[in-house]
Amino acid sequence: MGLKQLEDVTYFRLNNEINRPINGQILLHKDKEALEAFFKENVEPNTKKFSSITKKIHYLIQENYLEKEFIQLYSPEYIEELASFIHEQDFHFKSFMAAYKFYNQYALKTNDGEYYLESMEDRVLFNALYFADGDEAIAKDIANEIIHQRYQPATPSFLNAGRARRGELVSCFLIQVTDDMNSIGRSINSALQLSRIGGGVGISLSNLREAGAPIKGYEGAASGVVPVMKLFEDSFSYSNQLGQRQGAGVVYLNVFHPDIIAFLSTKKENADEKVRVKTLSLGVVIPDKFYELARKNEEMYLFSPYSIEREYGVPFAYIDITEKYNELVANPKISKTKIKARDLETEISKLQQESGYPYVVNIDTANRANPVDGKIIMSNLCSEILQVQEPSLLNDAQEFVRLGTDVSCNLGSTNVVNMMTSPDFGKSIRTMTRALTFVTDSSHIKAVPTIDHGNSLAHTFGLGAMGLHSYLAQQLIEYGSAESVEFTSIYFMLMNYWTLVESNNIARERGMTFHNFEKSDYANGTYFDKYLTGEFVPQSDRVKELFTGIFIPSAEDWAELRDKVKADGLYHQNRLAVAPNGSISYINDVSASIHPITQRIEERQEKKIGKIYYPAAGLSTETIPYYTSAYDMDMRKVIDVYAAATEHVDQGLSLTLFMRSDIPQGLYEWKTECKQTTRDLSILRNYAFNKGIKSIYYVRTFTDDGGEVGANQCESCVI
Repeated sequence: MGLKQLEDVTYFRLNNEINRPINGQILLHKDKEALEAFFKENVEPNTKKFSSITKKIHYLIQENYLEKEFIQLYSPEYIEELASFIHEQDFHFKSFMAAYKFYNQYALKTNDGEYYLESMEDRVLFNALYFADGDEAIAKDIANEIIHQRYQPATPSFLNAGRARRGELVSCFLIQVTDDMNSIGRSINSALQLSRIGGGVGISLSNLREAGAPIKGYEGAASGVVPVMKLFEDSFSYSNQLGQRQGAGVVYLNVFHPDIIAFLSTKKENADEKVRVKTLSLGVVIPDKFYELARKNEEMYLFSPYSIEREYGVPFAYIDITEKYNELVANPKISKTKIKARDLETEISKLQQESGYPYVVNIDTANRANPVDGKIIMSNLCSEILQVQEPSLLNDAQEFVRLGTDVSCNLGSTNVVNMMTSPDFGKSIRTMTRALTFVTDSSHIKAVPTIDHGNSLAHTFGLGAMGLHSYLAQQLIEYGSAESVEFTSIYFMLMNYWTLVESNNIARERGMTFHNFEKSDYANGTYFDKYLTGEFVPQSDRVKELFTGIFIPSAEDWAELRDKVKADGLYHQNRLAVAPNGSISYINDVSASIHPITQRIEERQEKKIGKIYYPAAGLSTETIPYYTSAYDMDMRKVIDVYAAATEHVDQGLSLTLFMRSDIPQGLYEWKTECKQTTRDLSILRNYAFNKGIKSIYYVRTFTDDGGEVGANQCESCVI
């Protein structure tokens, strides 16, 4: 893009001066100077100019940068009016990192990469017009939310909306494999297709028969899950989005599967190259029974998926292990082996310490909280998507005899900092619901029929949040304190309430509900019981103050909503999920997701420019004490915050645990030494389980040499 050499770029030098304190003072003002220099030296001279938005749009369509179909839904006069409205909001990036991320990753550029064709205002305009699908009022509402950074579409939606040569609006999918070669072959093809379009893929392998199981009556013939894992890893490596980015996937296995030890061993550093998986992520599905057996230090039985499916007529993943454990143990027709539960618990902790894997899904917790008919069996690449699935049945031509349902992740995020100053909190959330409804309605992944089928029946989305730590610090509230937990609960209660309100409105307008609504706890009204107690209102004076002027639904309001939902239904099967966030949190200049920051001044290695330093939003002498690094925080406080949000989230939250290899003395009262042990991780996983946490994403360990284990997050998934 005609950039100068780095040593001559003023904005790069100014930003790097943040990392060179003078007399102990961090030069935070240098970031603002870097931001100004970036626009002066880079953006302004390298932006293609047009005399009006109409002429710009005409050029973009003519040169095949922009789709014309969505533009034609509006009059030129309206588009000019909306563009003027957006510019009148006087948007400004708040940090150098925010502007750099936008122009480097999101702004439309000429084919030769020499000129920018979009500003932030233009990208907001095209998002609003695209998601509103011709409705002028909704388009203005969506534009208003995005330009004020109360709402941020996920990267694939924000990036691709309106573009002529675009990827999908979603980049996260869940598929399952059943125990036959046709399903394995079809699933590998699905992984190739989804990776080709930039998708991060979650895959359940729990249904596959174990190594040594019979095939057509021949004992010891089955190879188990590990060779299938290698096939998937090779598929993701091959289908790498035009060589630009490695495909990404995670495989999940139930801890009661006989191949569980071999499964975990594939990620060990000293694993044989024949079985080692380097780029594939691992996740384990853990029923309640495992926690009970480990707590009691008892042996646990691992059950053959092959014999379970023969005996019960359903795939292994659809059996409730906790409920049927004793029955399975007593049944001589079920092949089984024994191991010590605590030995497996230790293996999980060792691997998390070494690699950050496996992710954890507390499957019974997820299903107890699931208000819709069906069974959750797995999660996605970032462990926040928890939706019911149904298995498919294939013939030898790999055609669907019975088309099952798999999952498309349709994501977006609220910005806590800016939402708390919204002139109308409820309208903001309802507008976001409308925008995400367009995403789910217009996502048709034809290459993978099970995903297309599941999405068309469920109309799901996952609205999340980012900037929680930024907001708390700027309000001088300690992350993990009682006030922070209470605030989090009320915030997510409001998100739940208003997405329900709008989903009900859409169902009434369209005369349509999600598939099997009548079998859900929404339809019979029991979902709303906990909200009829009047418990979920601000209790402390500080939290009451924070929500001053924001409508808080009473028990009567919830009862009224319950009755409306029972009468007219909900359009969306699922509505809330908290992803890890990535670039979009930088653009919004807030902390990622709802976890704590890791550094007050974050150091990022950017390919094109080198190191960039990003100060925490609102960092000042006053707020510094409230910006405690996640690595210096008792992780139980983080779990408490996530548990408060989980109470109201119908799917999951991408919870990362941050550990130090050398833990400060006194951080955890149970410790007698300073080194992190496998016991520390076991205690935290059990604490999370007992607090009702549905899933755990990475375990990131800060090592003695300043590096991190488990820090590489998938670009396909960190929205």
